[in-house]
Amino acid sequence: MKLRQWIWFLLGVLALLIRGLANNFPVQTDQIYSRGLFPFIRITFDYTLGKLPFPSIFLFIGLILLLIFLFFRGFYRKKGLKQRLSFSFRSILNFAGGLVFFFMVLWGFNYQRTPVSQQLGLSAKPLELHEMKAEIEENYRELLLLRQQLKSDTLPIVPELAYQELESEARDILEDQLPSLGLSFLGKPRTKLFPPPGLMRRLGILGIYFPFVGESYIDPTLHPLEKPFTIAHEMAHSFGVTDEGEANFVAWVVGSQSKNPLLGYSAALRLFLYQVRDYYRMAPEEYMSWIQNLDRGVLNDIRSIQERAALYPPFSLEISRKTNDLFLKSQGVKSGVLSYQELPMLVKAWKEKKQFSN
Repeated sequence: MKLRQWIWFLLGVLALLIRGLANNFPVQTDQIYSRGLFPFIRITFDYTLGKLPFPSIFLFIGLILLLIFLFFRGFYRKKGLKQRLSFSFRSILNFAGGLVFFFMVLWGFNYQRTPVSQQLGLSAKPLELHEMKAEIEENYRELLLLRQQLKSDTLPIVPELAYQELESEARDILEDQLPSLGLSFLGKPRTKLFPPPGLMRRLGILGIYFPFVGESYIDPTLHPLEKPFTIAHEMAHSFGVTDEGEANFVAWVVGSQSKNPLLGYSAALRLFLYQVRDYYRMAPEEYMSWIQNLDRGVLNDIRSIQERAALYPPFSLEISRKTNDLFLKSQGVKSGVLSYQELPMLVKAWKEKKQFSN
C-alpha cells in the first residue's frame, strides 16, 4: 500500500488524534492554536475570500462538484469490480479524512480551547425563580427605554438600516469588546446574506459559520430585529467562539455596549425571550398572569418576528435540531443545543462580576 494514496485519510486521523490530545491541554491549545495559528487563518480568509461580493461557499460547492467529477472519471477508468471497489473505498475515506483535517485546522481546534466563560471567571449557574424574575424586570426596563428611542407608538418596529452598515457596526463593537472578553481581534470577518432567501430557514437554520471558507451566513428573511443579534452571534464564531451559549453572550455584549438603540434593542429582546421561556417553564401560572401586562409595543414586536418566521416553516425542525445537537455533542459541547439557552445565566454572572470588580 502506497501511503501517498491514503494521505488525506491519514491526515484526518492525525487531526483527530491531536484533538484528543488537545482535550487534555486546553490552556496550551488556546496559546498555540486559538491565539497563535488561528488569527493568521482568520486574516488570510478575510483578505482573500472575504473580499468577494458573493458567498464564498459557492466556491466550496464548485470544488465538491469537481471532486465528484474526478471521482466518477477515475471510477470508470478502473477495470473490474475489485479495482472499482478499492478505488471507491479509498476515495471515500480520503474525502472524509480531508474534510476532518481541514475542519479541525481551519477552526475546529477552537472547541478544545479554554471556554470564554472560564477565561472570564464566570460562575454561570441555573437561576432560582426569584433571581429570574429580578433579571427579567431589569432587562424589561432596559427594553422599554431602548424601544422608546426607536418608536413612539406600539406598532411593530421594522427599522431601515443598510445591511453592510449593520455588519460593519457589529464588527467595530467586537473589535472594542473582544479583548475585555479574553479574545483576540484580528482580521475583518464577513457575515454575508445567503441566497436564496428562506432556504436556511427551511433547513431550520437562522445563521451558520462555515469554517472551510471562513465566512458566516444568515438568512436574508430574518426579521430586522433579529438580524443585529444574529450577525454578532455568527461573528463570535468567526473569532473562534464555539459554544453556542457563549456566542449568544458575546452577541449580547455587542448589543449592550452599542450606542445604536437598534443593536441594543435586538440584544435585549433576544435575552428577554430566553428569560420568559425559563419563567414559563418554572412558574407557568404566574407567567400567564404576568404576561397580560406586557407592553403592547414589545408584544407586537415579538408577534411580528413570529409572523415572519411562520412564512418559512422548516422542512423538519426535529431533524435539524437533532443534527445540530449531535454535532455539538461530538465536539465536546456536553449540553448540545441546550447551550443556546445559557444566555440568561451568563449575563447574570457577567453583571455580578462587574459589580464585584467595581
